[in-house]
Amino acid sequence: TSAPQLIRFSTVIPLSRHPKPIQSPIASLHWNNFSMVETIKTHRLGSSDLVVPIVCLGTMTWGEQNTEEEAFEQLDYCLKRGVNFIDTAELYPVPPTAQTGSRTETIIGRWLASRQCRDKVIIATKVSGPTPGLERSYIVANRQDPPNNDGTQPQLTAAQIRSACEGSLRRLQTSYIDLYQIHWPARYTPLWGARQYHVEKERQNAVSIEEQVRTMGDLIKEGKIKHWGLSNETTFGV
Repeated sequence: TSAPQLIRFSTVIPLSRHPKPIQSPIASLHWNNFSMVETIKTHRLGSSDLVVPIVCLGTMTWGEQNTEEEAFEQLDYCLKRGVNFIDTAELYPVPPTAQTGSRTETIIGRWLASRQCRDKVIIATKVSGPTPGLERSYIVANRQDPPNNDGTQPQLTAAQIRSACEGSLRRLQTSYIDLYQIHWPARYTPLWGARQYHVEKERQNAVSIEEQVRTMGDLIKEGKIKHWGLSNETTFGV
């Protein structure tokens, strides 16, 4: 597979209206052959060599609040305008339910197959962490085709990270993921608006970060993911 390519688009603006380059928070404008060319600004992610537009297209409403047709329309609109960075997760859409789980990745996969544009986009997706007190066995079940729900809840073990990655690759209809993220940590930490740390909620049996990092490294060596990262984390976790 070829490396992802950043996309540029141009807009012609009369000389009399804008005689000097214009600065925008998300795009830069400059003269090129008597036309004003607009280029989406980019940013390097962390210490990696992955360069992405500073505008990322979120997808967590697709398959619940938005239809597949609307998702295709949004994707086409953004790609034409240089926003080729797409963020999703095996959990999506939200609110998460057994009936709609993993539907968002499936929609993106159909769009990629339809448009034949995998080399033009940067795909970021996420593996789900544990959710104590919540029934989320359908997330694990959806990693298989057909789904097989044996009651297993999400955990960030090596086996589960690997099976989650395989499920995302299948639904997205791609051979690699540009950025694979841990959606939330295995250990206890205040999330989703919580501000105080409660020692009594610490998880003694949480999967070690060492196991998670080793698994991500193995997936990179195998070419299934290009980079890995963290989502919904704290500075301590990073």
